[in-house]
Amino acid sequence: MNTDSHTDAELREFYKMKNIAVVGMSKTDGKPANYVPKYLIEQGYNVIPVNPTAPEIMGKKSYPVVSGVQEPVDIVDVFRPSDDVLAVVQDAVKKPGIKLIWMQLGIYNEQAEKLAKEKGIKVVYNRCMLEEHQRLFG
Repeated sequence: MNTDSHTDAELREFYKMKNIAVVGMSKTDGKPANYVPKYLIEQGYNVIPVNPTAPEIMGKKSYPVVSGVQEPVDIVDVFRPSDDVLAVVQDAVKKPGIKLIWMQLGIYNEQAEKLAKEKGIKVVYNRCMLEEHQRLFG
């Protein structure tokens, strides 16, 4: 699987955005969908859990869908199978203010990328937010 063509300079700009809705965020220690958001919180990001099966994760209110989040969202960080990403993006584009869809390592959906870009939203795919942050700012 390829990755997007964003430069390191562009990625650094993305990390200036602070409100990150994490779709598929997990309560289970040891899962990437748990330790990556935990790392982002430790780096000063406002992480907003999006998981329909958990009312709260890491002491934060969890929302069933991105469009239902009651606070500003800059980045939608997706921890869902590639086949599920289109539905996530179809929902996310309903929420004003989203600037970036970030599909985690191993995740890519071409239709989701196209839809996001049509709506003026940038797309990162097949990259880990934790690994990229450590690489760029480590």
